[in-house]
Amino acid sequence: MKRITVPATLVFLLALSAVAAAQPAHQTQPTTAPTSQETASRDAIREKLRTLLNTEGPKMNVAFKQSEKQPYNFVGIMSTGLTNADSFEIVVLVSGQDTIHFRIYPRYKGAYLNVDKASNSAALMRQMVRFSDKNFLYWGADDTFDIFAGYNFTL
Repeated sequence: MKRITVPATLVFLLALSAVAAAQPAHQTQPTTAPTSQETASRDAIREKLRTLLNTEGPKMNVAFKQSEKQPYNFVGIMSTGLTNADSFEIVVLVSGQDTIHFRIYPRYKGAYLNVDKASNSAALMRQMVRFSDKNFLYWGADDTFDIFAGYNFTL
């Protein structure tokens, strides 16, 4: 039986395209302004999330803060109990569609892991695609090609 190999770059780009298509709120600005009811709902979710993160974050040695640039984002750093990374930057986003998004960015030797800066970018992308298939979390890269593990859920 012949084995057909798809270039890892193509698979990775397709995976990123699928993630980007599923998350249009993070890539583009909405074409219509949110209604006051949608804004109130998003604000209520943000406040419930703030309470939860302030309660549960310290139990995991993570102090979450609201982002100054993005009012619907919370950011925390986990740096204890890790063996293969210096720290994880955990970004929690509240979208306008009643969805909460987690993005966990690993940091190693003081920097984010970046596809373009990796000594073997193709191998890194292959591993990310493999992890996306085998793990509970999916893997992706942001606009600067820093990699993250992600999880989304809709309320």
